[in-house]
Formats: sequence, structure tokens, C-alpha cells
Amino acid sequence: MCWRLARTLVARYGVEARVWVDDWPTLARLCPEAVQDGVVVAGVELRHWTAPFPESEPASVVIEAFACELPAGHVRAMAARKPSPIWINLEYLSAEDWVRTCHGLASPRSEAPFIKYFFFPGFSEGTGGLIRESGLLARRNREQFRPLADWLREHGVTLPREDALLVSLFSYELPTLPALLDCWRTSDRPLLLLTPEGRALEAVGTALGATLKVGDQLAHDALRVAALPFTDQDGYDELLWHCDLNLVRGEDSFVRAQWAAKPFVWHIYPQKDGAHHVKLEAFLDLYNARLGMTAAGALTAFWRAWNGRGDPAAAWPAFARALPELEEHARNWCTHLGTCPELSTSLWRFCRHILGETG
Repeated sequence: MCWRLARTLVARYGVEARVWVDDWPTLARLCPEAVQDGVVVAGVELRHWTAPFPESEPASVVIEAFACELPAGHVRAMAARKPSPIWINLEYLSAEDWVRTCHGLASPRSEAPFIKYFFFPGFSEGTGGLIRESGLLARRNREQFRPLADWLREHGVTLPREDALLVSLFSYELPTLPALLDCWRTSDRPLLLLTPEGRALEAVGTALGATLKVGDQLAHDALRVAALPFTDQDGYDELLWHCDLNLVRGEDSFVRAQWAAKPFVWHIYPQKDGAHHVKLEAFLDLYNARLGMTAAGALTAFWRAWNGRGDPAAAWPAFARALPELEEHARNWCTHLGTCPELSTSLWRFCRHILGETG
């Protein structure tokens, strides 16, 4: 998400952006141009967060994302900078009600007059909103207008049957996955499971008793699995746009699935204290508000099962029957999100407001 946000800020507002990354191998997979520390890609300077943290001049705006803790030395350098930087704690995405009351709040620091501001992404007015690049939905519409067979052919995949259900899979570990795959295998409707390389592909292969490599296609009765290469963010967007159902995880792919305007299922990052279930239910309450009772019930049952509270295989038939209604709902939900704040714009305006500017 940080890489996407930085690119959007540069493209939309022409800012100078620097992103500090501690997991460089993962960044290099998302951005193959990240060949060395300090490289500039899409106008963003990419730096390797090492220990000790490299000395560097603090920026005028410092965004601390996802509860990462800034190195003490860099905080001291920020405190010594005149004028002091705007320090923003970009929080995790949540649909919980309390988010709106905490969004934008200031937290005075002991390094007076240093202040940290809490900034919350969200799904409604009163939050920072979601990242939506300029022209994103227009690009999606153009891509979805392309024949599906052409897109599949470019990825070395063939459609088993015209009425096959296309499903993308990007998830954390799922103990119940084997039973669901077996359910799909015996389904009346063919299902094509598109899985990029990673933990999810390994789990699928294990469940089917096979070692899947990129380019492999494995057929088990009504189920066909296609192993896709790991892709950059733009390529992943295309995958979501072409599938009938997207099984996504974490935060960034969760948001991108909503911009895809297709039915999706969220595998939320599990927390030991079970707090993730509270966040899941908060989003379900919001997402289901304009959905018919039967479809809402089917969606809720499958989402809960997908997140460890139930049996996904048992919940699948009702969920599958609800997919036509869920498809229309996904389009309406995407339209609704388009009327809400956009994260990069919210950040830009918030910082300008702090500086006493307008616009």
C-alpha cells in the first residue's frame, strides 16, 4: 500500500516522495526496477531500511505507516528540523465506528512542539478514504471490455468451458482449503482457479497432492488450477478485473478487489487476540447494509467460514447461488466508494491545512 500511495501522490500532486522499505526482496517482486538502494522509480525514491538506520535529512512530511516505529535517531533529526515536519501515523484500514472519531486527531509529543497526527483510511466521509489513482476506473473498464479469452491466452491459460467460474486466490494459510477444493471438484459448474505463485499456490498444490510451478495447469474433474507468476500491482489489478470472484487477503488487495467491482471474499490478517473478527464484522455490517437478506446471509456465512469460523465447503453452495446478486452489489458498492474521500487527496489537503494553506 505504501508503494502505491507514494506513486499516487507523485502522479497527482508532483511531490518528492521517498519510501523506506525493510523487506527489500518483497519490494523487488512488486517493483522489478528496485534494483538497488536509492533508485528512483515512477518519481519515488526507494530506500532500504537497515539497522542501523541510514542518516538522512527528514522530509517536510513524514508518514509512519502500519504501526511501524520510527528509529529514535530519525525522530531526533525530525525534532531538530526547522520548521518541524508534519508527522502522520497512517493507521490500518477499518470500518469500525470509532475510526471517524479518531481520524485526524493530534497527539502532542514530548519533543515539543512536535505533534503526531493519526490518519485513518476508511469507507465513508469523516475518514481518509481509499487510494484511487487518477483514471483507475476508466482503465478497469477498458480492460474488462477486452475478450476474456484474449487475456487468458496471454497468460497461457485456456477456459475449460464458456460458463466456467473464474476465481482468483490470494490468501493466508487455510486449514479448510482441501475440503473446499473437493467441493469445487464435484461442482456442476466448472471452476478455473487462478493462483499467483506464493503461499496460496503452495497450499493448493499440497491439498491436491501436486507440486505446482508457474505455468502449470492441473485438472481435477470440474476444477482446473492455473499457476500464474507473481506480478506487479498493475498486473494484479488486471487479474481481479477479469475474474468472477476474487479471494483476497490483507489490506491492499482487499481494497483493489472493491475497485474491481466484482464479488470478493476477504481473508483478514489473523490476530492472536481475535481482534480481527471485530474488524471483519464491522465491514460486513457496512457492506451488507444494501444487500438482500438471503444474499447477505450467504455472504456472511462464507466470509466467516473463510476466516476460521465455519466450514467454507458447507457455506459454498449458498454463496455460489448468491453470486449474480453479489455481482450487482459489488458494482453498486464500487460506485458508492467513488463518492467517498480519496486517500492521497485527503492526505494532501490535511497537510496543507496544517501548514495554514488552502485548497
